[in-house]
Amino acid sequence: MRRLQWLTMLVLSLGPLCLAAEEQVVPDPEWQVARAQFTSGIRNREPIDRLVVASPLIREVYFFTDLRHLQGRTVMHRWMYNGQVVSQVPFEVGGPRWRVNSKKEIDPDQVGEWSVTVVDQSGWPLYTELFRYENGAPLVQPSVAPEDAGEDDAADPAAQSGSSGQSVGPGASAPAEPDQSVAPPSGAPAVSGAPD
Repeated sequence: MRRLQWLTMLVLSLGPLCLAAEEQVVPDPEWQVARAQFTSGIRNREPIDRLVVASPLIREVYFFTDLRHLQGRTVMHRWMYNGQVVSQVPFEVGGPRWRVNSKKEIDPDQVGEWSVTVVDQSGWPLYTELFRYENGAPLVQPSVAPEDAGEDDAADPAAQSGSSGQSVGPGASAPAEPDQSVAPPSGAPAVSGAPD
C-alpha cells in the first residue's frame, strides 16, 4: 500500500513537469533567416547598403531580415547596445517568405557595439548581427545586391502589400501605409514588414 501511495505521489508531482516539457517548442530546421543586415535605408523593401562600422553622422540605422518558413509565428528584433537590451520589436510572420525591418535612431554619443538578435516566439535565437558605431568611421559600406531578390518579387502582387509589427517600448510607431515608416520620437524603433 505504501508503495502505491509513493508511486501515486511521484506521478502527481512529475505530471506538471511532463506537461511543461510537451509545451516547449523545438525549433524546426526549416525556420531560417535567409538574409539579414544593418543598413542606412530601405528602398523597395530591400536594404540600400550594408553597415558594419558606421559614423555618428548616420543617425537612423535599419535592421533588415528576410525570414523563411516562419509563417504564423511571431519573430522579434532584439536591439542591444553594448550588451544591454534597448528595444524589442515583434513581427507577425504572414507567409513562407517574409521580409521585415526595424529602425533605431541612434544618438551621436552612443558609440560602441550594436547588435540585433532575431528571436522566435519561444525565445529561441535564430540569428545575430553586429555593427560598430564609432567616430571616424566611413559613412557606409558598398551596397550588396540581394542574393535571391528577382523578377518574381516585382510580379507578385502580395509582395507589394505590407503589414506592420509593433514595438515593445515607449514612442514606437508602425507604418502608416505598407512599407512607409512613420518617424517615431528620437530613440524609438520604427517597424515594417511584408510578404514576398
